[in-house]
Amino acid sequence: MATLFTRIAQGEIPSYKVAESEDFYAFLDISPLAQGHTLVIPKKVEDDYIFHLDETTYAGLWAFARKVATALKAAVPCKRVGVAVLGMEVPHTHIHLVPLQTEGDMDFRKERPTFTPEQMAQTAAAILAEYEKLQ
Repeated sequence: MATLFTRIAQGEIPSYKVAESEDFYAFLDISPLAQGHTLVIPKKVEDDYIFHLDETTYAGLWAFARKVATALKAAVPCKRVGVAVLGMEVPHTHIHLVPLQTEGDMDFRKERPTFTPEQMAQTAAAILAEYEKLQ
């Protein structure tokens, strides 16, 4: 059975898409640490541990994440885009990209802000527009 994230990438479950390529998909986290918190996943590999990925997928995932982070920083005002690879909640390799003003913004234990569906859609559209400029 496909993972939750595979089903999202295949369009079976709705998401706020911010970028997509043949092999990778990026979408807003539904429980974000900050506005624009994005998850980046491989589409074709469902392994839950990033260091199990073959070298081509591993390198491609990071290259894709770099472009997404560039688009994210252009769309969402922040000092930096933080990166985390935890992979404990969903058994599918994923990279967190989090807009940061301070290092404390990367604390996964803190209370999460909430955003309306309209705000999420606007943020996703802004990041996607910046991503498309990079293509």
